Amino acid sequence: MPTAPLQLSDVIYNAATQSFEALVTLHDNRGSRTYACAIDAPINMNFEDAAARLAAQAKRRHNVGRADSVHIPPVTDPQRTERIVAQLRRLIVDRFDTEHPRAA
Repeated sequence: MPTAPLQLSDVIYNAATQSFEALVTLHDNRGSRTYACAIDAPINMNFEDAAARLAAQAKRRHNVGRADSVHIPPVTDPQRTERIVAQLRRLIVDRFDTEHPRAA
């Protein structure tokens, strides 16, 4: 099986959970998918080892869910994208107003 090119971004060490966390993006012939990955490791772990383990976790997750029925193609209709963004904004504003009512 060919290896998919990958990109690690936002690699951090979370002291509360004692784990390295990163967004790992894998690129293949179907497009790109980004996975939020985390590995339990001590803070003094070598960065290359942590990166390799994060990449391995993303590759495992990428290979498990690759059935055609699971793949969701990217949205290419700009009007649909704008409609979805507007709906999300409304949901966020409505939720914020509900959780944080204004003083009278």
